[in-house]
Amino acid sequence: MSIENNIVSIIEHFGEDLERPGLVKTPERATKALEFLNSGYDMDLDEIVNEALFPSDNRAMVIVKDIEFFSTCEHHMLPFYGNVHVGYIPDGQVIGLSKIPRIIDMFSRRLQIQENMSKQIADTIAEITGASGVGVVVEGKHMCMMMRGVQKQNSFMISSSLVGSFMECKDTRSEFMDHLNRTQS
Repeated sequence: MSIENNIVSIIEHFGEDLERPGLVKTPERATKALEFLNSGYDMDLDEIVNEALFPSDNRAMVIVKDIEFFSTCEHHMLPFYGNVHVGYIPDGQVIGLSKIPRIIDMFSRRLQIQENMSKQIADTIAEITGASGVGVVVEGKHMCMMMRGVQKQNSFMISSSLVGSFMECKDTRSEFMDHLNRTQS
């Protein structure tokens, strides 16, 4: 059964009239939206990176902050969204700046839980770059917690994943967290 047919069944389940002007094209629009929101399954990491790894003598921390993401909770199929912060310590090469948000999109555009997404991003960046350490912090607001269940509007979740020197060295971890707490001037 196609996604569109399933959307029709859901709309009919609630007793709605699919001939109503506002709903006539909803199954088609909802199908396109769901396909986009879950397009991470079809993304290829090699195509995303596209050989954008560049030699570098830099061994100091590189940080990209406040990368927006949207994902879908695998438990309730409701959105969660927020920001991802990525830091890594190059070991001979750096990755093109735009590739980090694209990697985040690859993992966030799937049925997902935030804890796993954090780890997938960190592990992937570590593997691709050969970095001596990677840190990822994700701040997310979850509609499954806001719209249903406990209905808490102002709560958010923070998850992190630390690889290599970010896990092994307290000073590296502290430097990363200090950078995340700074505001842009």
